[in-house]
Amino acid sequence: MVKLNRIYTRTGDDGTTGLVDGSRIAKDAARLAAMGDVDEANSAIGAAIVAIAQDGLASTDLTTWLARIQNDLFDLGADLATPKTGSEGDDFAPSAMTLRVVAAQVDRLEAEIDRMNADLAPLTSFILPGGSAGAAALHIARATVRRAERTAVAATRTEAFNPLALAYLNRLSDYLFVAARAVNQSADGDVLWRPGATR
Repeated sequence: MVKLNRIYTRTGDDGTTGLVDGSRIAKDAARLAAMGDVDEANSAIGAAIVAIAQDGLASTDLTTWLARIQNDLFDLGADLATPKTGSEGDDFAPSAMTLRVVAAQVDRLEAEIDRMNADLAPLTSFILPGGSAGAAALHIARATVRRAERTAVAATRTEAFNPLALAYLNRLSDYLFVAARAVNQSADGDVLWRPGATR
């Protein structure tokens, strides 16, 4: 259980931050950049939940799913903040003391993508990130998740990360894309790209 009595500790004044195992790394390290981008993605999803509510869709299952995803992203952040130990061997199995993203979390996203997508018309064009306020916010979250994934993949050149954490980020951007389409379907539909139309 996390217990925070003080928000500032002054331990990061030297430009370092602590990881789960107690080690300290520079605040501009590749691992921390990935963790920061995941945090930003989580914040973008929080803003999307508010925008969806403003669209009048707060009673939908979507906001419940997005809140669950926010919790997953905290799990993922903890996963990234926990360096792999020699005792973990070749895998990233969770333990009583180590929080790791697991396959069931990725599988849930895939199942929900398939469920939402079944009710959508097939795409005949690329779509522009817009439409309703909720859909636009979901597209911002999607783009932020894509950046988090790129940052995490770049960090794997020097760090060992749980492959399921990377898979979760990859699947999450797909989920947010489909969710944005579903929200727009409840409004005026997708905003389609018209190649060359504005030349």
